[in-house]
Amino acid sequence: MAFYKFNKNARTDENTGFGTNASIYGGRFINKNGTANVVKRGVHFMNRTSWYHKMLELSHVNFLAVIFLFYFLINILFALLYYFVGVENLQGFRSSTSELINLGNAFFFSTQTFTTVGYGHISPVGFLASTIASIEALIGLLSFGIVTGLFFGRFSKPTAYIKFSENALIAPYKGGKALMMRLSPYKNTNFTDAEAKITLGMIVEENGKKTNKFFSLDLEMTKINTLTLSWTLVHPITNESPLYHLSETDFKNGEGEVLVFLKTFDDMFSGVVSVQTSYLFDEIIYGAKFDIMYAENESKTKTILHLDKLNSFSKYNFD
Repeated sequence: MAFYKFNKNARTDENTGFGTNASIYGGRFINKNGTANVVKRGVHFMNRTSWYHKMLELSHVNFLAVIFLFYFLINILFALLYYFVGVENLQGFRSSTSELINLGNAFFFSTQTFTTVGYGHISPVGFLASTIASIEALIGLLSFGIVTGLFFGRFSKPTAYIKFSENALIAPYKGGKALMMRLSPYKNTNFTDAEAKITLGMIVEENGKKTNKFFSLDLEMTKINTLTLSWTLVHPITNESPLYHLSETDFKNGEGEVLVFLKTFDDMFSGVVSVQTSYLFDEIIYGAKFDIMYAENESKTKTILHLDKLNSFSKYNFD
């Protein structure tokens, strides 16, 4: 495991929320998608999981799959109950010699009861069948209320629709070098008052021991008034930077992580949204520069932002 000598000129950051003991951490601090790289244990699974947050975080496909799966399974359950109670307790039910057809008809009666549609040609008869139908109708009403709330929560959840480049670069900058990463909004949103912060986490040698050390990386610009195109975050590598003495080999073989935090005001949600990501040292390309990702259209009346070029870069030889 590689670790570095502490650059005394670098400005440390003591407010990261991460510990300094290098031996107790595994992998990166923050995943590429911005989530914490932490697995929580010591309490029951049900107590450490927020199902509301889980449902909000699911992709659209998985969310709909969960809803339809629940709808199918709950109706299968009640169809079996009606079937075992006896289809003769369902008035208007056309019994068949095929048990599979009877079960299928019980399933469709269940769907009508669960959704409270109630077409009227089948109705429960007797205390037991009526009780099951009443319970199913209640569960149906509660379920649709919960699903409606989840749909609203997913649509109204403030989300920073911002993408980061897959790689950070060590690029030429004003006769020297700079650490650069690029970001851009990718939906029809209007972001203003964007503010960025970058923290570097490295295993350094201090008093003969290796320890996690965090450094605040000064940026060329920490704030911009509006975020409509791409924004390249630039940390000039001066003699006060913790990256000052690092070579291309250090980035390839060393262990370090650049943590990126961004917050901006979204006028659609009328509130501040935030997003974060990180770059391991092996995700930093030494000797490269980003390609321009926007240009004017043919009539010179609009600016075209090429989102597919967010991570596009060209190699650069510092020699």
